Amino acid sequence: MKIKMLVELFTLSVMFEYTEYCGWALAWTHARAGQPALLAGYLGKGDQFDEALTDFATAYARQNERDYKALVRAIRQGRIEVYTES
Repeated sequence: MKIKMLVELFTLSVMFEYTEYCGWALAWTHARAGQPALLAGYLGKGDQFDEALTDFATAYARQNERDYKALVRAIRQGRIEVYTES
């Protein structure tokens, strides 16, 4: 059974707690999903996977920063409307 959390109704503190639980559940299921020896054999002893993962994370972080700046720009220019919690 699937449920949909109404995250648009969450307070900031509830959202932080929710994301913490989601991260924990994701990490736990990934840790339990595979066979470590098989995965280690597949990845090999080189640094290629580590480097690829690092490159992806860096590119993703940079894109996230660009997206955030574009969002802030759009807010300041009045192109989108924003509601904040008081």
